[in-house]
Amino acid sequence: MNQRDDPEKMALVDHCGPEYDWTMKRSQHRGRSLVPLIGQLRSYDRTWLRGDLIAGITVAALIVPKNLGYAGIAGIPLQNGLYAAAAGAIAYAIFGTCRQISMGPSSGLAAVAASAVLAAGLTSPQDIASFVAGITLASGILFLLVAVLKMGWIAQFLSRAVVTGFLFGAAIDVVVGELPKLTGTDATGSNPIQEFISWLGTLGGTHPATLFVGTIALAVVFGLRAVAPSIPGALVLVVGGLLASAVFDLGAKGVALVGHVPSGLPSPQVPDLHLMWDKVGIVAVAAVALALIGFSQTAGDARAFSAKHHYRIDIDQESTAQSLANTAAGLFQGMPVSTSLSASSLNDHSGARTGLASLTSGATVLLTLLFLAPLFSNLPQPVLAALIIEAVVMGMMNLREMRRLARVQRFDFWIAVTAIACTVIFGVLAGVLIGIGLSLLWLISVATHPEMPVLGRQPGTQVFRETDGHPGDEVLPDIAVVRFDGGLFFATADALEDRLREAIQSAPQLTGIVLDCEGINFIDSQGAAKLADVVHLTREAGINLRLARLKPTVRATLERDGVVERLSTQRIHGNIHRAVQAEQAAARQGRDGLPG
Repeated sequence: MNQRDDPEKMALVDHCGPEYDWTMKRSQHRGRSLVPLIGQLRSYDRTWLRGDLIAGITVAALIVPKNLGYAGIAGIPLQNGLYAAAAGAIAYAIFGTCRQISMGPSSGLAAVAASAVLAAGLTSPQDIASFVAGITLASGILFLLVAVLKMGWIAQFLSRAVVTGFLFGAAIDVVVGELPKLTGTDATGSNPIQEFISWLGTLGGTHPATLFVGTIALAVVFGLRAVAPSIPGALVLVVGGLLASAVFDLGAKGVALVGHVPSGLPSPQVPDLHLMWDKVGIVAVAAVALALIGFSQTAGDARAFSAKHHYRIDIDQESTAQSLANTAAGLFQGMPVSTSLSASSLNDHSGARTGLASLTSGATVLLTLLFLAPLFSNLPQPVLAALIIEAVVMGMMNLREMRRLARVQRFDFWIAVTAIACTVIFGVLAGVLIGIGLSLLWLISVATHPEMPVLGRQPGTQVFRETDGHPGDEVLPDIAVVRFDGGLFFATADALEDRLREAIQSAPQLTGIVLDCEGINFIDSQGAAKLADVVHLTREAGINLRLARLKPTVRATLERDGVVERLSTQRIHGNIHRAVQAEQAAARQGRDGLPG
């Protein structure tokens, strides 16, 4: 088909201009580019430059203060969060296929990193920073493996309910961990419940100035979110905290400050390999958790932005971009990175049209490191704590989604609640593993328990539909019509036999069964063998079995296994109505004349 006859391609050309048409033609001959930014720049429209630059600087103003908080969650030096932000933004801009995504640290990934540090039992700041960089690098290698093996589908492995619950539980863990910084006290415990109880016991020693600063900081950041959401609350809070620290000399009044934040750019540094090897089990678990959570976030956001702006993304190239972004962040002493929906949305709304916006964000963060980083040394700890609490509460505690799950599907809601409980009780890293287990068990449960509803005939028509939803439909007393919804393979074959046995035993007057096969889109050798057993079962019971709406690929498998010959082609029908008519005609004759 000529490109000019393809409405979808013409819509893309109309939206993006003739540059896209030219680029698309070249891509048909040259294949997928490993450096998508080159293609974007080749077809760059100069009118986009202003939007890209404004978007990049605006996003940098948002992410710089937030990344200080994310570094605080992970327990690494604050500047390391900025190292990761710059490395992730620049690497993704070059190798990513989504033009609006902003790549950098996130609260969820920071919580996983912090949990890995806790599980490893590390206390030295140098070891913690090296370990976090190491698991970041490991996740980058894992992403590369996903790209090479074209396993982008892994982004769909964790169910949304499990991810919602895990993030909610991780947010609770982070909030509880930040409470002592708001009161100037300490707390201990192996999980958030114990930490919270411990913190309550220390409230008698609360430092008044620290509590006052923390309370004001929380009021400012949450108040701006409620009253003026367009104002970057994190930036206002950081600037206000630094001014208050200088004007009121908060350090001299006993309010803890974040400490020395050096200026300068990071140098490439391989994490401590001996430390990584000593904790290889934790590194592996953390890398898998980071990859699953990070890629599920990035892939979903990339699809959303590409659909909005009418261009295509390459999910395998997204794996490569995520790999290189995390590899760069790990080698430059950073922390795990993925997409930030709030930053990406701001990037989009500010006019980002290409990856140049993300490059601008990365460059702005580098300039901040060079000239402004030491200013953050006087940031009060309770202000940083308030920044972290706001980030995880608004970014990870998705109450709207929890309410939606409770309204739409109660089972999903309880899965999310279970994920929350497991994360809070057993820790964030263990919560990820349990979440993966829940997703796997859920997948197995759904796959091995296909729906097999009884169908009735709509009065006055030839339409057969589920009787559960239409109790007034006609149910034939001597013919059972059953639909099998799902693939017929080793995990579901026994369920089919059990269902038909139940139908036979519950209706002694039954003379025929019509199996609606419309929902069977796949059958393996075991499924074919089981269908042969069902043919034998029905004959032994004196019941005629008929198949309706059998897909060609499924029929071909049954033919190769001899099942069609055993059943007879005269008992395979194009629709349910014909199958029922044939069975009724056979019943009137007393027999259908076929081998029994």
